[in-house]
Amino acid sequence: RPGLDVVGNWWPQVPPGAQLPVPLAEFLAAGPPPVFVGFGSMGHGEGGRLGALAVRALRRAGVRGVLQSGRAGLSAGDDVAGALAGQDMAGDDMLTVGQVPHEFLFPRLAAVVHHAGAGTASHALRAGVPSVPVPVTADQPFCASRLAAVGAGTPPLPFAALSQGGAETRLAEAVRTAVRDPSLRRAARRGAAVMDTEDGAGAVIGAVEAAGG
Repeated sequence: RPGLDVVGNWWPQVPPGAQLPVPLAEFLAAGPPPVFVGFGSMGHGEGGRLGALAVRALRRAGVRGVLQSGRAGLSAGDDVAGALAGQDMAGDDMLTVGQVPHEFLFPRLAAVVHHAGAGTASHALRAGVPSVPVPVTADQPFCASRLAAVGAGTPPLPFAALSQGGAETRLAEAVRTAVRDPSLRRAARRGAAVMDTEDGAGAVIGAVEAAGG
């Protein structure tokens, strides 16, 4: 509509010489590409349960994992997660990280399990990596549906489903599909190629200049 311009993504500037934390870089180099699990600011206070669920699902899918703590406090090996799972969640196949630049990490992953926020969804697509969208609220169901519609993501798995019976199985199956179905990676790479042609920041400048006369 008049006055509303869709400009595409505009990305934060990466400082020269920025690198991944050493423990994460070493973990990535130690085996096949892992699967990322992170829910951003979603799931506050549910880190123990979600971390244990994620670790079990990733292991069931036969993949290594990187869990980003986020607001929920996800962890691949803390005492809370282990206690809730009834087992030790720690292991060489799982790593917990804090804030990490997605533009550095995502291209080195097998898939990304995320809440389908606009930023994380865009970073996953820009990296050419398949998504397992787990939307919670707001714009997230829309972003999740779009990832699935273009073939770059599995069908959305609502966040609420992670609190229901069979959650581990459903999440493991979605991860397995994202990792093993080559059509998802091909679609994600097509999306990445399109995004590489976009200049979101330039479009913003143009829109502002046009509005100012």
